[in-house]
Amino acid sequence: MLVLVYRKCSTCQRALKWLEEHHVKFEERPIAEANPSYEELKQWHQLSGLPLKKFFNTSGLLYKEMGLKDKLPELSEEEQLRLLATNGMLVKRPLVVGDDFVLVGFKEAEWEERIK
Repeated sequence: MLVLVYRKCSTCQRALKWLEEHHVKFEERPIAEANPSYEELKQWHQLSGLPLKKFFNTSGLLYKEMGLKDKLPELSEEEQLRLLATNGMLVKRPLVVGDDFVLVGFKEAEWEERIK
């Protein structure tokens, strides 16, 4: 299982602690330094079944600075994926990629159900 995190993010810290407490084996990847590629994001988006907007870190500074709230609806899915691939700080985290699932953000009940 792959977990993309930003170590300074308190939600990511809670998520990592949860994984450790539940003795879940995972590979950690720093999202800011090892940004997900377009191909990865496209595959993960399809696997997740979630709307693409859920992959954006809408509370992040970069998202706000770029005015993406107003720009996103005008972009195609491919353009949105390419934009996400430009900077890991645009991607909502933590992002968990399992064999047959993708979880975006840390919702403990959802994690309890999918991970173990």
